[in-house]
Amino acid sequence: MDAQKKKRLIELIKEKALVVNTEENFKLASGKESSYYFNMKPVALDPEGANLITEVMLEIIMVQCKDVAYVGGMETGGFPLVAAICVQSKYRGMPVQGFFVRKEEKKRGTKKLIEGNLKENSNVVLVEDVTTTGASVLKAVNAVREFNCVVDKVITIVDRLEGAKENLAEQ
Repeated sequence: MDAQKKKRLIELIKEKALVVNTEENFKLASGKESSYYFNMKPVALDPEGANLITEVMLEIIMVQCKDVAYVGGMETGGFPLVAAICVQSKYRGMPVQGFFVRKEEKKRGTKKLIEGNLKENSNVVLVEDVTTTGASVLKAVNAVREFNCVVDKVITIVDRLEGAKENLAEQ
C-alpha cells in the first residue's frame, strides 16, 4: 500500500474509530481497561475505509498466503471485513470464499459455530478489526483448527501492542 493511502487510513481511524474518555476507562474484550477505544465498525462500513482496509489485507493475502482460498473473521467486527475482501478478491483474480466464527455455538437452527463457505482441510486467513492480547481471535483460530483447517495468518487493522502478536506467534 502506498504511503498516501496508509496515511489516509490512519486519518480515518483517528476520525471515525478512536474514542478517548478521560473520565472513565473502557472495558475491552480482553478484560483490560483503557482510556481509549477503537470502534472500527464506522471505518469498515465506510466506502473509503472499507476499500483501504481491503487493499491492505488483500495485498498481504496475495503476497504471503497464495494457497489460501478462505478468509474468515469473528462476529461481528469481522463481518464487513470478510465481505469486502471476498468481493474485491474476485476482481483481483484471486477469489476467496468467506466465513465467520460465532462467539458461541448457535442455540437453534444448524447450531453451528462456523458459518459460511469454509470446507474442512483448508488453509485460511483470519481477519480482525482490533487486537489487544489476541484472546478473542485465538478462539477463532482454535475453532477453525477443530474444523481441521490450517490458519496461515491472522491480519488485524489495529494492534493495541499489548501482546496479541506474541500470543498468536506462540500458536
